[in-house]
Amino acid sequence: MTLPHLTVLGHPGHRRVALFGAAARAAGLPEPVVLPWLSVLRGDFRITPGTLLRVDSPGEDAAVDELLRGAALGPGYAPTRVEGTAAWYAGVTAALGRVAESVRQTPGARLLGDPGEIAVMFDKRRTHRALSAAGVPVPRALEQEVTGWEGLRERLGAAGLRRVFVKPAHASSASGVLALEFGPRGQVRATTSVELVAGELHNSLRVRRYSDEREIAAVVDGLAPDGLHVEQWIPKAAQRGRSADLRVVVVAGRVTHAVVRTSAGPLTNLHLGGARGDLALVREAAGRGWPVLLELCERVAACFPRSPMVGIDVLPGAGWRRWYVGEVNAFGDLLPRLTGLPDGPAEGLDAYGAQVAALLETALLETELP
Repeated sequence: MTLPHLTVLGHPGHRRVALFGAAARAAGLPEPVVLPWLSVLRGDFRITPGTLLRVDSPGEDAAVDELLRGAALGPGYAPTRVEGTAAWYAGVTAALGRVAESVRQTPGARLLGDPGEIAVMFDKRRTHRALSAAGVPVPRALEQEVTGWEGLRERLGAAGLRRVFVKPAHASSASGVLALEFGPRGQVRATTSVELVAGELHNSLRVRRYSDEREIAAVVDGLAPDGLHVEQWIPKAAQRGRSADLRVVVVAGRVTHAVVRTSAGPLTNLHLGGARGDLALVREAAGRGWPVLLELCERVAACFPRSPMVGIDVLPGAGWRRWYVGEVNAFGDLLPRLTGLPDGPAEGLDAYGAQVAALLETALLETELP
């Protein structure tokens, strides 16, 4: 078997690239070549003939972020700003289109991943519609476009929704997300990582709670021009008194990894103070519902058949008996030091090792075809 030649579209030196490179070396493959996102966005790149090109996240690079969002935010640009995600999305999807075209024109080159599917996963509204159409259980969502706070209040009232998550359509890592709840006398509270500073919205590692409707309105009005996805707040299962959800990774159509995320509040992201929970306790609590979860996640992955890997955020209903899919992440595989599920297809491998193993298996099958 001829060993595949790998290229990674990513950020040189980033831990994602380093972890994938380590997995490739551990499997006996040459060190992958890194194609910088910055070069692609500037239009200064070429594809190596015969390479397999893996697309990795464009996030967590200051120069790339400024290139994508700087013009939209003008002189007020700062990497901590939450706004400008529509410009970011447009820039990333256009760049992926150029990469795909370059791959098509390069002899023997192949793209691992589909730009169209990545574009859907990077738009929470489109993801929700795709999953709903496939019969995947998802939280109830507002279908109408939300243009600001007043319209949001009106539509939530008409829909009878008193507890919702308001999410920027193109953001990730809980950036700009508000957990919004209305009291019986019309009072409102928002839990979010957004810090409101002189009319600008900034990401913060400290979760805040706003109860002043004017401040909440300012946050929603600031986010709305980039597009919002609004969905029902599902009462989630708990583990040791903390709210819990799961990130599940599916590689080549099979569930390989899962991690439990717990929090004292509604935002379970680990960088916002969440903590990893105990997966064994989840499997025990779920009982016969555990295989249902695995089958559900593989159904979700089947909605994106040209994506070698997807990361799925699963919301467990109270009692660990029902499952809802919140989001699907094209780059949801950054789970350091987490090995595959026992008795699963990637037991003993991290998420990157599982993807390399799947690539090698595919290459072996292709060499055996007549």
